[in-house]
Amino acid sequence: MAENHTIKEIIERVKKNKRWPDVKIIQKAYNYALEKHGTQLRKSGEPYIIHPTNVAYTIAELGLDEQTICAALLHDVVEDTNVTFDELEKNFSPEVIEELKLLTHDKNVDYLEYVRKIKNNPIARKVKLADLYHNSDPTRMENPTPKDLERKEKYRKAIEILKY
Repeated sequence: MAENHTIKEIIERVKKNKRWPDVKIIQKAYNYALEKHGTQLRKSGEPYIIHPTNVAYTIAELGLDEQTICAALLHDVVEDTNVTFDELEKNFSPEVIEELKLLTHDKNVDYLEYVRKIKNNPIARKVKLADLYHNSDPTRMENPTPKDLERKEKYRKAIEILKY
């Protein structure tokens, strides 16, 4: 399995990148994602929170701001839990909400069309790429099914769209 990062590592990384970071908002986003994802598991059987935490760590490594790290931590809460944007708006800044709206895939929109819309926003693009790279990690699937291989190909196409 690939290395999994922690909220502590994210905050340490942010502190290396910025002199006076707002780590409270990052911790708040992490706690929120942890609470909302609850006992959800990834296909690998690991706790789901590992995924947004690893995506957020990648964003922190890139030196992006706290709002973007929050968006990375929260990027799946609307798609994968019962959280609504109205609820998120009560807890997070308009900047975070704007990124989350771009990152949340509306099931009525073709997946690759959704990816093409993200491409025009540099912040959402970076978060989505980090998301796709983590989801595409071959170490997370020991015995991939045909459906897993199909999903991986979809992710490969999405990465190609977003890379350029």
